[in-house]
Amino acid sequence: MKIGIMNNPSFPVYAEIVAIGTAKFDFVDLTIEGPNLSFDVDRVKELLDRYNLTVVGHTDPCLPYAYPVDGIRESCLKELERCAKLFSELSVEIMNIHPCYSSPPCRKQDLLSMNIEALKAIEQMTESYGLNLVLENFRSPFDCVENFKTILSEIPRLGLHLDFGHANIGKDDGAVFCKQLGYAIEHVHFSDNRSNDDHHMPLGVGTINWKKMVSALKMIEYDGTITLEIFCSDHTVMFDYLEISKNLLLNLWNG
Repeated sequence: MKIGIMNNPSFPVYAEIVAIGTAKFDFVDLTIEGPNLSFDVDRVKELLDRYNLTVVGHTDPCLPYAYPVDGIRESCLKELERCAKLFSELSVEIMNIHPCYSSPPCRKQDLLSMNIEALKAIEQMTESYGLNLVLENFRSPFDCVENFKTILSEIPRLGLHLDFGHANIGKDDGAVFCKQLGYAIEHVHFSDNRSNDDHHMPLGVGTINWKKMVSALKMIEYDGTITLEIFCSDHTVMFDYLEISKNLLLNLWNG
């Protein structure tokens, strides 16, 4: 099991990598989203090598890639391919994508089918760059095992990116996802909340039963990457919260 954190896209990526490496995390959950949409690949490689860090690819959560207008979908695919190319140059294996909720009001009932249609093309594109595409669970209709089974049956090479914070505000919690879709889980996000919104709080602050969730991951023999996706408005204490969360996770994992 490897523990990493996400760079804050509001800060220069190079300084973020240095901070993550100095704090002795295992990998960077490298997000490519505004305001910093690009970076120098060679400079990032040098910093990753210096701190012995690997990378998981994270993409912009707001791209309307399944919107039923050809030009919009094509533009989003082009942007996702730009991300895939950057990740490929960094020898990344996993690239995440978030569900697309953008839809005309009259097509809201078709969100699941529109996402499946778009994800088929995106998965083929990422595979051409040697990347495993993983879809992150979030709000309805992407908050339950039943719908993810439908998606994965249509796109067998697609993986599951299980966000335990999101699962705590959805229909099925993280333990249910592990029990029924453990075979598909390729990447994990940990953050806490109070069951009514995606607060991204330190572990142990909210309502998630972390002993139960860690046990569920261990039951399926998960040994992959876990991102502590914890946000803080005061960057000076950010790593204090991350260290507390990391210690809690390690104690539960090894306990």
